[in-house]
Amino acid sequence: MEEYELLKRTVEAIADDVYKAVGGNKAAGTRVRKAMQDIKNIAQDVRKKILDIRVDEG
Repeated sequence: MEEYELLKRTVEAIADDVYKAVGGNKAAGTRVRKAMQDIKNIAQDVRKKILDIRVDEG
């Protein structure tokens, strides 16, 4: 499922920034917060897709 793969790639892409943000880097924190909003939206897309699959099978 394309949405799930995008979710995984997005999480992996921010790993370095998460550690930088924990270390006090404010710019990295801003990037992480933006990425988290994107992850939230992508996760919602995955959720909808799974629901559609479930409904189609039922």
